Amino acid sequence: NPIIHHSSFIIHHSSFIIHHSSFIIHHSSFVLSIDLNCDMGESFGAWSIGQDAALMQFISSANIACGYHAGDPQTMRSTVRLALKHHVAIGAHPGFPDLQGFGRRNMQCNPEEVYAFTLYQIGALKAITEAEGGTLHHVKPHGALYNMAAKDNELAEAIAKATLHAGSNLVLYGLSGSALIKVGNAIGLRTAQEGFADRGYQTDGSLTPRTHAGALINSVEKVVEQALKLAKKQPVASVSGELVQVTADTICLHGDGVHALGFAEAIHQSFKLNQIQIQQI
Repeated sequence: NPIIHHSSFIIHHSSFIIHHSSFIIHHSSFVLSIDLNCDMGESFGAWSIGQDAALMQFISSANIACGYHAGDPQTMRSTVRLALKHHVAIGAHPGFPDLQGFGRRNMQCNPEEVYAFTLYQIGALKAITEAEGGTLHHVKPHGALYNMAAKDNELAEAIAKATLHAGSNLVLYGLSGSALIKVGNAIGLRTAQEGFADRGYQTDGSLTPRTHAGALINSVEKVVEQALKLAKKQPVASVSGELVQVTADTICLHGDGVHALGFAEAIHQSFKLNQIQIQQI
């Protein structure tokens, strides 16, 4: 018995060494990675918005407008083609039916309406994506719809169900810690908690309204700093100066911003220097 016991100990000890060795190998090859997404395809007819072609090389996921707050069928198709060319994950970016307000004004729509127009927009982009030989990867609501669904469980459920019914394999992007993420998880969707490189935070982790001071970050140094902190799971400063912990599986950079291209280039370079890999979910 002592011999058998001793032998089993050696085997167990040996397996520990192997396990420990594999841990070292895993640790040495470990690279921090995060998804970098951008809102795109927001041009409409004769009006051009953003620098999608130039931005695409720096991101891993594209959220493409579906015609309600911005975009049109031809823009949707050309943006999908651009994403496929650069091997960027394609996501639907449904918003309120508010072209004039760019989908950034709150609308009083009941959950049935939200479900229907969200499903409609996802379906349109999904069809275009598949016609071009691609696969729709995720859904991220836009603007006011996104912010309202972050706090309203009924709207969150409408969007989550529309996403699920459009494709059970779709990933639902939502504000970190929001109702949308919680509802999405509850109904069995894969979710991605989102942080923002170019937006100011409130102390509760919500985004500062665009009508308030500090809502937009216009300094490339501050955008890069915030992106790095999000990627490294470090707290970020709110507009009041208090630190806020924001869990981020993906980081958003707005494509319609004046400095979007410069921000994207700077983030890309900074991540490279810090050995952070930009990688789709």
